[in-house]
Amino acid sequence: MPMTSSQDDLCALPVHALAPLIRDRQVSPRELVAACLARVERVDAALHAFVDVWADDALAAAAAAEQDIAQGQYRGPLHGIPVSLKDLVEVAGHRTTVGSAFFKDRVSTHTATLATRLVDAGAILLGKVHMVEFAFGGWGTNPRMGAPRNPWDPVQHRSPGGSSSGSGVSVASGMVPVSIGSDTGGSIRLPASMNGVVGLKPTAAAVSNHGVFPLSQTLDSMGPLTRSVEDAAHVFAAIRGADPFDAATALAPPDASVETLRQSIRGLRIGRVRASQLPDVDDQCLSSAAEASQVLQSLGAEIVDIELPRQPVDYCTGASHIIRTEGYANLANIIETPGADFGPAVRARVLAGKGGLAVDFARTLIERRADTAAMQRAMAQIDALLLPTTPMPSPPLSSVKEEHMPLSDLTRFVNYLGLCALALPCGVSRDGMPLSLQLVGGAFQESTVLRIGWAFEQATAWHRRRPDLSAYGATAT
Repeated sequence: MPMTSSQDDLCALPVHALAPLIRDRQVSPRELVAACLARVERVDAALHAFVDVWADDALAAAAAAEQDIAQGQYRGPLHGIPVSLKDLVEVAGHRTTVGSAFFKDRVSTHTATLATRLVDAGAILLGKVHMVEFAFGGWGTNPRMGAPRNPWDPVQHRSPGGSSSGSGVSVASGMVPVSIGSDTGGSIRLPASMNGVVGLKPTAAAVSNHGVFPLSQTLDSMGPLTRSVEDAAHVFAAIRGADPFDAATALAPPDASVETLRQSIRGLRIGRVRASQLPDVDDQCLSSAAEASQVLQSLGAEIVDIELPRQPVDYCTGASHIIRTEGYANLANIIETPGADFGPAVRARVLAGKGGLAVDFARTLIERRADTAAMQRAMAQIDALLLPTTPMPSPPLSSVKEEHMPLSDLTRFVNYLGLCALALPCGVSRDGMPLSLQLVGGAFQESTVLRIGWAFEQATAWHRRRPDLSAYGATAT
């Protein structure tokens, strides 16, 4: 079915532009859902973002939203907005494969808290999107279920980032304005970086993990991928907060990310991580982050060069130990199933956690506590850190080596140290691929990184770049 120009226009809009149109009944939720479904039909055969599309359910929910709004029961900026879910978020009655052919027929019996909160806010669940098997990888590959295609290069199949690969692709290509991903070592921020969208990795205890298939209970975080920082703030406001089914969320303090979003950043101190602590980072990534810091300085922020207690990559050893140990604990009952067809790289990563000594895991957790305290001291006089999100632009998948995952060298420290972070577009590489800025805040400081990110977006146009989708059957938006 060919898309109309009005449908293309709707697919180009971020949530904060769509919301007033829906509220004022200039655009109906059914129109928007139909536009997204038409976009999926036109481009997803090539981009391979979706595992399942819930067209009938989405259209029914859109009709209900339209009726509510007509009766004066508008719920807020997510009312009538289509959302895709990474395929580890449980929704009762629907498949949750966790990116594995082993679970291709697994149907959820309960619904994740964050999915319930999205629906309560009026969002419309459009379906599930692809991911790296068991969320255990950064390149976005999946040899059994297929790797989504980065929409920025119609010639070479480049990394979409992982593990929330389908989330990044579904947002960048305009199939949905919002997707929910998970982040254990960078899995929201890497797809955001590779696909030129915004990704918010909240503090681990800010958003409930109830009903989310776990990789590492210590490090897993759930958050949004969107087309703007403002959109990310609205989604975060909807899904965050205490949940009696996830005890960790009892620690989450009140949040005012939406209310403080437009406040001036004048006087905020932003620590620019020294290039000497970022070895093996592509010069394009370094220069775009440096240029971004100059933009923030022009807006009144104070930029100070900062040296971290350790290089970001040095925290990866501890983070990886936690992930593989807890990953094996979560998957031990299936990963050695005779005849099961798991991806070889992911299977090897999971099995690397087998046989570890309890004393070594305990030492890692003790070291983590000391590392966290050292970082808190280092960040005591600043409001946020600034550095590239990834050490390179998206590479061709033919060039990646599955046994090495350098893509998360600059992101894993955030999870390991209990911080929050925002990834947002800040440039373009020499071969036309997106470049991304990472703003890192202390625990539960999402409002600060969102405020800085919003200010950056108002002064730049990088977040408004869209891939040319004509090669995939749709208009560029």
